[in-house]
Amino acid sequence: MHRFLIREGVPMKRRALLGALPLLAMPFLARAQAPIHITDVQGRQITLPRPARRIVLTQARHVLAMALLHRDPVSLVSGWGDDLRRMNPPDYAVVRSRFPRADSIPIVMRGQAGGISLEKLIESQPDVVVAGQAVMQDGLAERLTEMGIPVVIIDFFIDPMKNTRQSMAVLGKLMGLEDRAAAFDAFYTSHLAGITDRLSGLGADRPKVFIHAHAGGTACCSSPGQGAYNSMIRFSGGHNIGADLLLGPTGEVSVENVIAQNPSVYVATGGPFGGRGGIPLGPGVELEQAQRELAAVIKRSQLDVLPAVRAGRAHTIWHGFNDTPAHVIMLEALARWFHPERCGDLDPAATRAALNEQFLSIPMEGTHWADLPSGML
Repeated sequence: MHRFLIREGVPMKRRALLGALPLLAMPFLARAQAPIHITDVQGRQITLPRPARRIVLTQARHVLAMALLHRDPVSLVSGWGDDLRRMNPPDYAVVRSRFPRADSIPIVMRGQAGGISLEKLIESQPDVVVAGQAVMQDGLAERLTEMGIPVVIIDFFIDPMKNTRQSMAVLGKLMGLEDRAAAFDAFYTSHLAGITDRLSGLGADRPKVFIHAHAGGTACCSSPGQGAYNSMIRFSGGHNIGADLLLGPTGEVSVENVIAQNPSVYVATGGPFGGRGGIPLGPGVELEQAQRELAAVIKRSQLDVLPAVRAGRAHTIWHGFNDTPAHVIMLEALARWFHPERCGDLDPAATRAALNEQFLSIPMEGTHWADLPSGML
């Protein structure tokens, strides 16, 4: 029979165990409190004394990337830009429904870099500012650094096929969630490999593709040129005709030019365009609604004469995929549309479901892509 020495009503064995708990926790605490060293996508090296607890996002939409790793990313945000609530109210509504604190987060930037409020940024007392490459221009990052505010640059927009993995690793380090970032990286790279394996040996056999950006929401026809979408189109096995016709990252292509190019696949991008003539996609949108508006936009744009459209090779996809690591869903959808004989078994719906189940604390809801049903034109 075991005998316990009692001291102040607590068995000595239990007291010894309780006393040992801080020692058992020390390796974890040491990791949590140790300085973290980060190299961002511009090669800038930043050191923080510990994982960040107060983060300013110059683009609030990057909270959706943080949500792939953190169970409550809004709890870490001490200030952000107005882009999410201004440009994408449906997605912002999903954020605030999950995390009501979102409404109380100060706005430190309106529009692009010229709209930053240094006063409000300083008042938010950030451990670090996380910014996209397109925002931190004209020496703004250096000015903030001189003021003692570290700045980390990430990118899912300018060169997503190059910078997404490093950007997610940076976010993982910033939040002390390197294991979660590694798990996402394994998921992401395995899905990219699923596309590249199926397209192995493709060579020059790339269908001509017209990406009709913000279709119906602007005059016809906005298109990506040499920018972000071009790299995603090429990765998915297509040839972007906008890159042949436009010198910059985006621009306008006439209806006559599109028809003359005779693309093999037509893809319109949509988003929160309710009541403004575009194709609604995203939270709260039903598939049939997106399909109806896709057909209506094609007719209004006078692109229903395209042989690709007549043959049923017309689709729509959420424009927001151009600035999120979840673009892996878009890559699978594009590959399936461009090369159905090679990639027809890819399942972007299953990929979205897996992201929601395994990673996202702010889930992707609604309709994010659609095909034009036969007989709708």
